Order: sequence, then C-alpha cells, then structure tokens
Amino acid sequence: MRTQQLATTQSRRTKQRDALADVLARTDRPLSVSELREAAAKRIDGLGIATVYRAIGALLDEGAISAVEIPGEPTRYERSGKGHHHHFRCEKCDRVFDVAGCLENLRKLVPPRFRVSEHSVTLYGLCAACAP
Repeated sequence: MRTQQLATTQSRRTKQRDALADVLARTDRPLSVSELREAAAKRIDGLGIATVYRAIGALLDEGAISAVEIPGEPTRYERSGKGHHHHFRCEKCDRVFDVAGCLENLRKLVPPRFRVSEHSVTLYGLCAACAP
C-alpha cells in the first residue's frame, strides 16, 4: 500500500518531459517556450505547445529547471544547479546568454544599513554572432 502512495505522489515521467529536460541539459543558455518546443519537436513528432507548458510546470515543480525573468520579456528557462550567474540579452537576435561571474564591489552600491537578499543583473547589447 505504501509503495502505491509513493508512486502516485511522484511526478510521472514522460518522453516529452524527458526531451525538454534533455534539451535544457545540452544548452548553455536560457530558452524561451518556443525555442524549447522547436528543439524538442525534432525528437518528438507532434509536440504541442500545451504539452510543453505542462512539462515545464512539472520540471519547475521538481526543481529540475529554473525560470529566467527579464523585465518586458517572455520567461525563459534553464537547467537548475548552474550556480550564481547573470544574463546578457542580444538586442538584435533576442537570445539570452549566461554570464559567469558577478559585479565587483556590489556592496558599495547598497545604501548604508540596507541588506541585499538577492540580485539579478542583465546586460544588453549585441552577441558575438550579431556584432559587426
């Protein structure tokens, strides 16, 4: 009886969810829902957008992926566990890339007696493929 209860409370693995997780595991940058669907559809015929959204929700709930929020942009997703990093958004191709490292002397920007709980930095410009 106990094993049946455990089986029903755990997320069900599907080939669609596995394909999306694999795409994100092999990608070094955050992907939009449409980019995820396009890449996973190469492996799974007839992959619908509703299925992609359900799979993303399940992967988020499991902690396998993280949402990347950039103001004014659709949410993008990346695999979890990458460690602290920031992002660069190309103004020409609209792709978002990971940026390793962090701002130096971040504490100097914070007003006295303020406490920072977290931070996010997004750089904007042209990626290497779009730069003249």
